[in-house]
Amino acid sequence: MGPDDDEYIGYVLSDVARLIRTVFDRRVRDIGLTRAQWLVLTRLYRRPGASQTELADMLEIDRASAGRMIDRMQKNGWVERRADSEDRRINRLYLTADARRAHKEMWAIAETTVDDALAPLSTAEREQFTRLAARVKGRLQTMAGAHGT
Repeated sequence: MGPDDDEYIGYVLSDVARLIRTVFDRRVRDIGLTRAQWLVLTRLYRRPGASQTELADMLEIDRASAGRMIDRMQKNGWVERRADSEDRRINRLYLTADARRAHKEMWAIAETTVDDALAPLSTAEREQFTRLAARVKGRLQTMAGAHGT
């Protein structure tokens, strides 16, 4: 298998991830979310109280870009900043009630998108695919940690 082979695992993995994001983006657009916004909602849902710097790291963007995004989302009523109880220079980020409702709706869309994507697989194949992908992810996380990235 070479660089011209469309079934090369690297291409397939990249294409699957890109296509799932594309389908999901189209579906959440109907509830008024951009990719950047749904990424923020997802990260803050999982890590409420993250700082702007921590959010920037999670999104793999610079702090200034994260700050502008948070400003827009705060203005639109999605995110609130709260002063850190121990360090007043740090603002902690939290989803508003509206954002939590949007996240719930977004999660249902995500589940449907994944179910639709995996429809060609049997239940056993889905379970095996999930286990194998998790093993590969774990290996990659170990490799990334070992190299400081």
